[in-house]
Amino acid sequence: MVEFKVVISDPKTGMAYQKVVGGANANKLIGKQIGDVINGTLVDLPPDYELQITGGSDKDGFPMRPDLPGTGRRRLLLSGGVGYNPKEKGVRRRKTVRGRVISADIVQINVKVVKHGKVPLEEFFKKEEGEQG
Repeated sequence: MVEFKVVISDPKTGMAYQKVVGGANANKLIGKQIGDVINGTLVDLPPDYELQITGGSDKDGFPMRPDLPGTGRRRLLLSGGVGYNPKEKGVRRRKTVRGRVISADIVQINVKVVKHGKVPLEEFFKKEEGEQG
């Protein structure tokens, strides 16, 4: 069974929330790309929320790059950006990164809120924590 850990960032408040998504909703996320806008119902949020996929990482911790097509891993010569942060200007290094399309090998998906709903995320996740604890 496919299961994703979805990290939802709220630019309005600066807070981030984690949600584990499995089952049919997880299968609907497979094939989506970085930059795609998805409905909040895919991550068990109210339907008036819209979320944009901003990145993620696979089961071994390799990050997804928005400029690399496909789902596979590649070793690229990077001079900066996602997957490599050089200490000096002009330094390049070969690093392993993953493509921009979500596959079953992805573990974590990062999203940000593009359109807010009526209920603030803070209240929604507080209510959920109260049920668990």
